[in-house]
Amino acid sequence: MENNIIVTRYQKNKALILSFISFTMCFAVWTIFSIIGINIQKELGLSDTQLGILIGTPVLTGSLIRLIVGIWSDQYGGRIVFTILMIVASISTWILTFADSFYLYLFAALGIGISGGSFAVGIAYVSVWFPKNQQGTALGIYGMGNVGSAITNLFAPILLSSFGWHGVAKIYSVVLFFTAFMFYIFSDTDPKVSYKKSQGIKPDNFVKQLEPLKNIQVWRFSLYYFFVFGAFLALALWLPKYYMGVYGLPVKTAGSLAALYSAPGSLFRALGGWASDKFGARKIMYWTFIVSVICLFFLSYPSTEYIVQGVKENIHFSIEIPLIMFVILTFILGFFMSLGKAAVYKHIPVYYSNNVGSVGGIVGLIGGLGGFVLPILFGYLNDRFQIWTTCFMVLFFITFIALIWMHSAINNLEKRIHKDLSMPKYFPELDDKK
Repeated sequence: MENNIIVTRYQKNKALILSFISFTMCFAVWTIFSIIGINIQKELGLSDTQLGILIGTPVLTGSLIRLIVGIWSDQYGGRIVFTILMIVASISTWILTFADSFYLYLFAALGIGISGGSFAVGIAYVSVWFPKNQQGTALGIYGMGNVGSAITNLFAPILLSSFGWHGVAKIYSVVLFFTAFMFYIFSDTDPKVSYKKSQGIKPDNFVKQLEPLKNIQVWRFSLYYFFVFGAFLALALWLPKYYMGVYGLPVKTAGSLAALYSAPGSLFRALGGWASDKFGARKIMYWTFIVSVICLFFLSYPSTEYIVQGVKENIHFSIEIPLIMFVILTFILGFFMSLGKAAVYKHIPVYYSNNVGSVGGIVGLIGGLGGFVLPILFGYLNDRFQIWTTCFMVLFFITFIALIWMHSAINNLEKRIHKDLSMPKYFPELDDKK
């Protein structure tokens, strides 16, 4: 470890396991409206646009808070920040059950969204326990906590049928509070914070923590994450409604099928971290964007009926994506998005080892904003054009832009290295192997 910091294997594994469990519970709470939002929509008579706003509001809070909690984690340690964050989100989830109007639901949703800031806290907390050649794998395992959305899609409908949506919110609140308590009791202060305290080193001020954000590279990584995480989250929230609207499925079946998308989008993140360590994040990002563009091209095609003028009579036929093919395409999409999420965050501790919280926070912030903006956009496009597949058309455009920008940036960097021999030769985006 850097700065003569020595940690044991037990400490590293304990930090990773506790962070993974906590992040999983936070993510489950963060996406709770993907299931109970449908009941709230019926109770209040909300439009699809209003439902998109309700679903996206927690994502907005969780996104905007990532930068500040990431910086706080660098300054004061992830242990205390993570604990406070979970307690506040737990209380807000309980308060949700007392709301009696759309605006009060939005107010409670803002507090619930604080749980989404857990990702930036965990990235800063977990990364300091591991050397650089293991950080991709460690952060990939931690990022598997995205499976919390699959847990909500899979089990919340079961709880909903037994206890109602108020019961779901109360159960989630209690479980998250218990998780916060256990995390604080069993976790350790991260070694970098302990080292700075022992040496009397004061944490960097807020302005200095923000200096790396001047680099355009940080914003390019943010666009990548806008798709691989923001779009992933948006679809995890939107797919239950999509399945119900397009294929006429009941909520339990819709939630289960949505979990087939969100589960691989979470569980295989560890594989993405390992592959980024072994083969290089550049290759993983190329595969992510190329396969995603192909999947989204087919998903974007709306169900269409054709009339062809024949010799004797008109010929009628239609083109649509069968349910089984739709499930397969979304599964593949979720799988490669999970690899991409890990690949994006592989770069951050390497390039910005002293600013993981701030850089990881802004990348997570932009990515999370995708989870806020996109559900609202999906709802608006549904209301405006009455075409279900417009959500995939938007994602196709975003992915294509990200692929072109990445390819152009890498080519320009390679040209600069060839022209200027004094430039450092180690760039994670160019290396095929670490």
